[in-house]
Amino acid sequence: FIPIQHVANLDVDVTGVALQNNLNKKYGEKKVKFIKCDVSDDSQLFAAYDTVIKEHGYIDVVINNAGIMNDSKERYKKEIEVNVTALTTSTMKALEIMRKDQGGKGGVIMNMSSIAALYIDPLLPIYFGTKSYVLQFSSCLGLPEYYNRTGVRVIAICFGATDTTLLKKEKLGNFDKLIEKDLEGNIRKHVYQKVESAAIGVVESLKKGASGSTWLSIADKPVRDVTDVIKKGYGVFSTLVFE
Repeated sequence: FIPIQHVANLDVDVTGVALQNNLNKKYGEKKVKFIKCDVSDDSQLFAAYDTVIKEHGYIDVVINNAGIMNDSKERYKKEIEVNVTALTTSTMKALEIMRKDQGGKGGVIMNMSSIAALYIDPLLPIYFGTKSYVLQFSSCLGLPEYYNRTGVRVIAICFGATDTTLLKKEKLGNFDKLIEKDLEGNIRKHVYQKVESAAIGVVESLKKGASGSTWLSIADKPVRDVTDVIKKGYGVFSTLVFE
């Protein structure tokens, strides 16, 4: 696994500047660059890709991590734009750049799904739907029919509840006020894992993950490959189609 040469961090939150400065002090000047970007705006997203290519010549790894967990009437469309549309657009752009059959060198795309893709719950139906999409999309795009030509591994990782700002009360919402009332409390029933555990899970799955694989990072446990379980589940579903 080749040591990281450079990281571009795309975010709408300008606190990314402080993170950039702290990481550059720790790991070396210009190792990390913060790019203020609303990934749901194609012009901003493509400009960010162009900036990285111009400055560094190539991209090896893309991690699509932007997310919103808010099913309120005011936010659900933005939630879909970020969790589904922007992730798809970024994935397709990265694939276009990296695919070997079109002049690229290959690479890895990691898409952040969630344990929300693995069970049914009334808490956040729109959010759960978006994360189910990410899992299905990544699993399909990672199949040999693509990977054997592109040389681009596509991996999904499902995080359990992780101690980030995504789960802060003020960022959560539901269109149903009765459900919304106990939203944070119900989410708190999950064991929260540290951000560091999630980060280690990302690195390990990037190193070891086959294209089309799914990984689970939950409750500070070591990340594990759950591809066989996912395939078994889809296998059960597919009997309804192909029986």
